[in-house]
Amino acid sequence: MGMTTWSALTAALLAGAPLAAMPAGPPLPPPDVPGPAAPDRPGETRRSGSTLVINGRPQKARWLWLGRGSAPRELWLPLEVLQGQLGVSARTRPDGQLDLEWYGRGLLVPPQAQRSLDDEVALDVASLLGANGVQAFPRGDRLELTMPLGGLRHVRDSGLSEGRRVVLDLDGPALVRSEDGALLLGLGAVNPMAERRLADLGLRASRSAEGLLLSGARPTRVFTLGEPPRVVIDLPVSPGVTGTAAGTSPGAGAVDPRLQALLGRDLIWQRRQLAMGGSRVQVTSVSMDPRSAPLELRTLSRREGMEGLSSLPGLARGQDALVAINGGYFNRVRRLPLGALRDQGRWLSGPILGRGAMGWESRQVPRFGRLRLDEWVSDASGRRSPLVALNSGWVQRGLSRYTSDWGPGYRPISSNESAVLLRSGVVQWRAQGAQLAGGVALAPGDDLLVARGGADLPWAPGERLQIESRPSDPVGRASHVIGGGPLLLQDGRIVVDGSAEGFGAAFLRQGAPRTVVGSDGSRLWLITLEGSGGDDPGPTLGETARLLQRMGLRDALNLDGGSSTGLVMGGVHRVKGRGVGGAVHNGLGLVPASPSVAGTGPQL
Repeated sequence: MGMTTWSALTAALLAGAPLAAMPAGPPLPPPDVPGPAAPDRPGETRRSGSTLVINGRPQKARWLWLGRGSAPRELWLPLEVLQGQLGVSARTRPDGQLDLEWYGRGLLVPPQAQRSLDDEVALDVASLLGANGVQAFPRGDRLELTMPLGGLRHVRDSGLSEGRRVVLDLDGPALVRSEDGALLLGLGAVNPMAERRLADLGLRASRSAEGLLLSGARPTRVFTLGEPPRVVIDLPVSPGVTGTAAGTSPGAGAVDPRLQALLGRDLIWQRRQLAMGGSRVQVTSVSMDPRSAPLELRTLSRREGMEGLSSLPGLARGQDALVAINGGYFNRVRRLPLGALRDQGRWLSGPILGRGAMGWESRQVPRFGRLRLDEWVSDASGRRSPLVALNSGWVQRGLSRYTSDWGPGYRPISSNESAVLLRSGVVQWRAQGAQLAGGVALAPGDDLLVARGGADLPWAPGERLQIESRPSDPVGRASHVIGGGPLLLQDGRIVVDGSAEGFGAAFLRQGAPRTVVGSDGSRLWLITLEGSGGDDPGPTLGETARLLQRMGLRDALNLDGGSSTGLVMGGVHRVKGRGVGGAVHNGLGLVPASPSVAGTGPQL
């Protein structure tokens, strides 16, 4: 989940503490999420580092190895790596357990066994990887994961209600890496007939030292099966109807000519290294005057609703964004938003913890501030109860509200929830426990009030309730809002205050790739910041604020970072926080304000 941090209540929930036992009132700043316990077995060693090498490809990622000899007893890796770089499938059960599956072998991880390595959710997967032939060798700061190259024997396909399913029969497990709509399969030998069949299905196969790269059609889902090992690829429709044309590698073609036409005139794109202390920071920025440019700033989110993650290029394509950066925080385990996201006056996800946010109208310079959304529900007796969150994955004791802007339905996020459904302000029904387990459909105009931690939910069917909503800052009244945190600059001053926004001390101290949105008073800036290479993780939040102030920005908001950091320009994934394109929940995009944009400009 990139630079996601948890509230004290959420951290307690993941650690197994009952919600009902948590204190009421304002949430405390989040504690540092504990790492795995120190080794306690004689002869064992504990090794850790920040570079992961998978079949020869290095990337920045924290890891922890615990054991003796050459085989680890515990091997802690980020969930992002497991899903995006190896092809492990993960789903969260209603009780909070994470269900992993890879080539028919499963691993059930309870909440208390989910830990944090720096800013990433990490899991002990020594048994899962070892059972599928993965070897792990720690060498200094690097952990080398090696997996034999499998062979592709057969390709089978069948029709689905909305596309086709392609099944690849392998002679052994192989890594499955998803990136920018393409798939890299760790395969060596390929049956020529199978390769031709892939081409017939719109999946162009090309060879590399790492295996077989499949590009062309963009899969909607990829997962593995066992006995025998199989990779299953679901394609949305015939590649001849929609999507990237067969034979085109996503991210490798020419930059969108509409973007080329704007560079140097309406858009300023820069890549430069700036000194910070004893190191240098790689700064990539795109800036424009929103009052005159033929582009408008929009939030980017999945059309299917707030539950789920996407690639940043996928979010950009979904709304035809010529430029896109990743957006706010999210819970990678639950795949749910943790902060403000408002689009055309609709709260897709409400703000939390009074964190930093940016609000804007079309063709206006954005405003910045710290934001809460104060909501109450009142009944005919005059009883007035506070609502702690709106359309949010932030789990806290009390009442939370969900609408159809959350998605077509709501599924329980924590255990022992109860709820009432309001339609046009009137209670329709009450439900709890097993009655909610299957989910609740949400239609426009519905309000689902969800009680957690034993919170009182006293209303009966037929009662009329009234909901009041008031943002704490004018930022929250804008048509478009995105949240992050902490707020870095305001009116030219450095205003970083982690404790005021519920961030832990370790989060404030650590260096990492960063994503920032800001303004110099007349131009909008979309910025990524990375370390200069090697062991340099990237700037701290304080260093980021000082650097942006030196660049002339007056206002700046930190967004999600780490492996989430990304910048897409004209369909090309230019910046990838830790060297790979991580899955994200939402983003910000520059979208054409009219169907066509003409002009000339410099080449990227």
